Amino acid sequence: MASFHYAFKVKDIESTRKFYVDILGCKEGRSTEAWIDFDFFDNQLSAHISKDFPELDYCGKVDGISVPIPHFGCLLKKDEFEEIQRKLESQNIEFVVKPQKRYEGKVGEQLTMFVFDFSGNPLEFKSFSNPSETFK
Repeated sequence: MASFHYAFKVKDIESTRKFYVDILGCKEGRSTEAWIDFDFFDNQLSAHISKDFPELDYCGKVDGISVPIPHFGCLLKKDEFEEIQRKLESQNIEFVVKPQKRYEGKVGEQLTMFVFDFSGNPLEFKSFSNPSETFK
């Protein structure tokens, strides 16, 4: 599968680096005083400083749970999901949606969790029980 590039807004470089590098374990790429790139699970994130953050909309209803829109994240293997969960918990990162299994026993069964980065951007981490069901 091809990697993606996503550019998004952050409040500052220092706290963004702490969240993505120190907590999640992403590798840092190029940076300036106004932006920083990360290898986000083999995808390129470009975090750009901004003072303009629109309100989140919790219009996403997924399996009975309201989720913040927009959000981004990644699909992980189960052991990777559990490792990220441990890292987030060890740093006392509050979960917007606590780690849980969604669609249990159904097509698309998955582990999922949502957190905010230090700029308030919502991220979702997922792990499908059967990766072949990702798009079903």
